[in-house]
Amino acid sequence: MTAPLREALPALRAGGGKAFVPYVTAGLAGVDAALLRGLEAAGADAIEVGIPFSDPVMDGPVIQEASRRALEAGATPARALALVREAGLGIPVAVMTYLNPVLAYGERRFLDDATAAGVSGAIVPDLPVDEAGGWVERCRGAGVAAVFLAAPNSSPTRLVAVASASEGFVYCVSTYGVTGAREDLAASARSVVDAVRPLTDTPLLVGVGVSTPEQAREACAFADGVVVGTAIVEPLLRGRPDETLERARAFRAATG
Repeated sequence: MTAPLREALPALRAGGGKAFVPYVTAGLAGVDAALLRGLEAAGADAIEVGIPFSDPVMDGPVIQEASRRALEAGATPARALALVREAGLGIPVAVMTYLNPVLAYGERRFLDDATAAGVSGAIVPDLPVDEAGGWVERCRGAGVAAVFLAAPNSSPTRLVAVASASEGFVYCVSTYGVTGAREDLAASARSVVDAVRPLTDTPLLVGVGVSTPEQAREACAFADGVVVGTAIVEPLLRGRPDETLERARAFRAATG
């Protein structure tokens, strides 16, 4: 039985741990139940499973290409949920997708099927928090933690809303722009975490631009953990799931 996201990461923080959450794209070659189990064995505290969409506005070139390949191979939300069910993980799984696929699937049906598959978190980055009241209510009713993004340019009012609505963790976007590798961890990462910290007891995880284990270690000095996408997905585009797992172990060692 997959652990609930809204309980697992707060418990980890209470015990002094830092969260490592890798992201993978469902439907991409090499992303199968064995890979998800391998990420769990490598020390992931939760896994973010991306449901591909044709217009992934938050994603940079690597994850865009992963989504394109997955869609060409026939990826669908239902198949992504089936992957989670097949993996049968003991750690939380959050799905990350966009609003159109959720609406096309049907919000209630999507959440019902996600819960049945073992999903306990959902990230929909193009759903503004001030328009998400119904979504948050339905997520809570289904036992799914709705996760929202806090960005460097989020207004104080928006940060309060994000902090209030988010369960499981708040996704603190480290920098402006889309996902992708960066040479350095942006200074704005700490600014976002510092701005959100007084507003909620929910764990604060830094994502977007956490490209190396060293940057993950740096982020964990002030945040409660990291989400790592591009660095985990890139080897899969080269047909190297073994390298993905090797990188996961390195990130786990860096986050402690």
